[in-house]
Amino acid sequence: MKWTFSIGFAVAFLFFAVQTNAATLYMDPNTTELNRGDTLKISVRLDTDPDECVNVIDGVITYSDNIQVVDISRGASIMSMWVEEPVIDASNHTITFAGGIPNGYCGRIAGDPRLTNVLIDLLVQSPGFVIGSSNDTNEGVIAFSEQTQILLNDGLGTRADTALYGATVALSKNAGPTIVNEWGDIVSADEIEPEDFSIALERTTNAYSSRYFIVFNTTDKQSGIDHYEVIEESLSESKLFNWGREDAPWKEVKSPYVLSDQSLNSTIRVRAIDKAGNETIAVLVPEEAQRTIPIEVKILFVIIASLIGIAIVGALVYWVLRRRRNKDSNEGEDAQDDKETT
Repeated sequence: MKWTFSIGFAVAFLFFAVQTNAATLYMDPNTTELNRGDTLKISVRLDTDPDECVNVIDGVITYSDNIQVVDISRGASIMSMWVEEPVIDASNHTITFAGGIPNGYCGRIAGDPRLTNVLIDLLVQSPGFVIGSSNDTNEGVIAFSEQTQILLNDGLGTRADTALYGATVALSKNAGPTIVNEWGDIVSADEIEPEDFSIALERTTNAYSSRYFIVFNTTDKQSGIDHYEVIEESLSESKLFNWGREDAPWKEVKSPYVLSDQSLNSTIRVRAIDKAGNETIAVLVPEEAQRTIPIEVKILFVIIASLIGIAIVGALVYWVLRRRRNKDSNEGEDAQDDKETT
């Protein structure tokens, strides 16, 4: 296996070294062997023309039904903006993703040993015997679809000339002497939290009906970000550490996220959790000038004001009626006195 990998990687290295007239997406390793029960990592990498920079990659990857892509890591990705996070469609044997590189990617720097041009890492397994499988060969194939495209960093969205190179996986029906789980080893060794990040509060007239939303993003260079969670706490409860309770109502979300409390009278916390379970929490307390009276409080004010108004009107009506009764009573007494005098 090691010999096959070394030869394949050397051939790929020499080929890509001379292939400089296009942006190139390729898989590393491009040939590998997979024993029954093993999990291997295959990296999707990017090389560019020396005279060009790219900033958007829209990828569609297909894979044969005799292998499984069980997970995707973007912990080492050079893309920091994701229009579409990597998604595995197991029923159609496809993977889709779309992301951007702010200021563009212009190729590896001198001395870079091909370790800083990763887009995503695919975690591949052999599924064993699959009922209805149309592919009983001993070789799996992972390839880029023709829908895959790379855009130049020219401000015009120009499509770059693109070369696409997939990978083949030699499948063994037997287990190896030991179970190999490259991904499990990476996750088990990850004891580092995701990188610190901040939360941006936004509101625009052409998005989310002018409602407030937050934007956030971070990276984890070990196992990668698994998901984000958010909690909005009333400012009056911000010092009670309710968000740290085991049963705190954290909600799994994606960025951007429309806030539930549009009055901004809440402390907003977002936690990033990597695939090893490590977490980093970012906090946003909206500025006082941005806060408004919550709709619930407004309704309560209206109800209270209405009750006070009703009470005042009722008191006035009661006072008028009582005065009238007293007047009628006094007039009656005066009339009786006059009659008795007469």
